[in-house]
Amino acid sequence: MVRYLLFKYLRFDKSQPFIALSAILAFLGVSVGLMVLIIAMAIMNGFDKEFERKLFTMNYPITIISYIKGSIDESDVTGLKEQFKELKFSPYISTQAIVKYGNKLEGGVLFGVNFSDEKQINSVINEALKDTIPKGFEVVLGKGIADDFSLALNDKVTILFTQLSPSGLVSMPTMKRFDYVANFSSGLNAYDKAYSYTNVEFLAKILGYEDKKYDGIHIYSDNPKDDIIKLNQLLKPGQKAIGWWEQNGNFFSALELEKRALFIVLMLIILVASLNIISSLLMTVMNRRQEIALLLALGASKMEIKKSFFAQGVVIGGSGIVFGLILGLFGVWLLGSFDIINLPADVYGSSKLPMELSIYDLAMILVGALIIVLLSSYYPAKKASNIDILTTLRNE
Repeated sequence: MVRYLLFKYLRFDKSQPFIALSAILAFLGVSVGLMVLIIAMAIMNGFDKEFERKLFTMNYPITIISYIKGSIDESDVTGLKEQFKELKFSPYISTQAIVKYGNKLEGGVLFGVNFSDEKQINSVINEALKDTIPKGFEVVLGKGIADDFSLALNDKVTILFTQLSPSGLVSMPTMKRFDYVANFSSGLNAYDKAYSYTNVEFLAKILGYEDKKYDGIHIYSDNPKDDIIKLNQLLKPGQKAIGWWEQNGNFFSALELEKRALFIVLMLIILVASLNIISSLLMTVMNRRQEIALLLALGASKMEIKKSFFAQGVVIGGSGIVFGLILGLFGVWLLGSFDIINLPADVYGSSKLPMELSIYDLAMILVGALIIVLLSSYYPAKKASNIDILTTLRNE
């Protein structure tokens, strides 16, 4: 009985074409809504992961800092290397500095590092220093600064430090000329203009640091959230390990809030489309009132009638979900495989639209759409099963 009524009511009725049209619109509405939601979530996840990868590289998984500059010595580094053989360490000195070339100035942070250690934990620096290792007073600049200054390799740039040195009756900023030997590109223009690298020993001489003294230690870890707890338990007083996610917590919180808001707004598209399911089923019920009453009078149970109309709504909405899933996955593949949309790389970190659909988000989308379809199918089915047999047959 249920299967017979299901196929009977799903067939096109020439006398009532608007019922079929409403069902088709419900099918298309659910499909398009689901497709848009899948593609939008894939784009949001793609940007999240892309920014995460860039920030992970330039901020380092874990950084040990000291509240007193220059208070970390070589013995601290050696001790940590012995305790955590699976981690990679790169001690550093950092200072605010201004890069000057001709009449152009650009402020940022200058890191003094041991480049052999730095290359092991920083893929951006490793890529930039394939053919050279800076020695002496040589500097590696971000591509943003190098392009703005129109620098050629081995050009000399002047770096001004915030540390003052006496000169006659006044104090002047410490200045030193460096040879520009390489540039790096992180994919994020903010870092390419703000970060510079030089040899730690020579930067220590300029800043007046004692030999083998550092401001902090950059650390590479495959499981930073677990390792940071172990590190903090072993560090000396005045030292602290911080993770890259803590340094950019507000940024990722904003992205997560934006993704949730987008999910809710786009899920409303499916909710609106489901109203067509309700209207289509209600029109079918109203058009078939006499037939439903007759079936009930001949012995059909209310449960069979309810199941028939409920199954009709599930078929319309479910087929829309399946078709929308196919369209959404195809759209994700299409946008991720071909350069259909070009982005400014200096703003978004990539010229290609990043697409990454997580299984969790896809499951949430499908479950949410299915719940909406089931709820939309239930009310008309219940309405059909509650038809008054005597009143309907007497009046109609």
